[in-house]
Amino acid sequence: MHKRLVNHCTLDFSIHPVGPLLVKAGKEGADPTKPDMEFVETYHAGGRSIYLPGSSLKGAIRAHAERIVRTVGGDKRPSGGKSGLWANDPLNDNYDYLEKKTPCEIYRQSSFTDQIFGNTALASRLRIEDAYPNRDHPLKLEERNGVAIDRVFGSVAVGPFNYQICTDGEFRSKIHLKNFTLAQLALIGLVLRDLDQGWFGLGFGKSRGLGTVEVQFNSAQVSYPGCILQDGHIQMLGSSKRWTITKLLGVGEFLTDNPYGFPEDDEVRVSVGGKEMDLGVGVQLTWQGAAQVKEIFMEAMPKWRELLGGVAA
Repeated sequence: MHKRLVNHCTLDFSIHPVGPLLVKAGKEGADPTKPDMEFVETYHAGGRSIYLPGSSLKGAIRAHAERIVRTVGGDKRPSGGKSGLWANDPLNDNYDYLEKKTPCEIYRQSSFTDQIFGNTALASRLRIEDAYPNRDHPLKLEERNGVAIDRVFGSVAVGPFNYQICTDGEFRSKIHLKNFTLAQLALIGLVLRDLDQGWFGLGFGKSRGLGTVEVQFNSAQVSYPGCILQDGHIQMLGSSKRWTITKLLGVGEFLTDNPYGFPEDDEVRVSVGGKEMDLGVGVQLTWQGAAQVKEIFMEAMPKWRELLGGVAA
């Protein structure tokens, strides 16, 4: 399905540190005036600035998504090649069951989380941009000191050392999810909800009080690039398929044949209507503000619950 693009969701969101936050650089810098543990930096908006790498965000989001799926599904691949809601261990799985398989078979036999985030045989459907500071909400940086205590003698084993933290400000990023099912979209909503509520954190020292953040939704767009607006409906090009303009559609709705096993009845009604994209080709639904954006996940959540019902059965 990576050769086609039938639906695409772009979620614009902000991350606000609730307490101290540190995403460490890979190694200590050469500047002796800087702390021992520096925040990762890059060039942005004409100067050097700290930021949250998209790889760090994706790693944290994937880890919690797998935690959710293992809780409500399982951590073992179903026997007999049967599909099911499960999340594997990507560090210890050699993916031998995906060898010499067609792309459709690779997708069907991959775990639910691998179908979103990818594996050694399957490309990811989810992309996260680096989160850069918002100048309208300046960052507040400070340094803290720490030591490592010897658990046998109770004395200082390492240190003292100092580390840089961010205690306030705003980082903005975007999540892109292409060719998605509504259950996959709902899972991403659950992960972001848990991140906002502090169930897991970001960066260094999460067990020591660092890394707690709040998530604020700014806007969201769902696009159907292979459709047009016609007679008040979403019309799929080259097909007789059409839907009302207030439909949120999963990938299975656009397929005439379905070798990937996508859910076929994968649509829900939402409060916003589709509008033409630039150049008159493509249909786009847009949500503005936190309250509107949450509607996407709320309306998609029944599809997630249906999936869980199937696993329980």
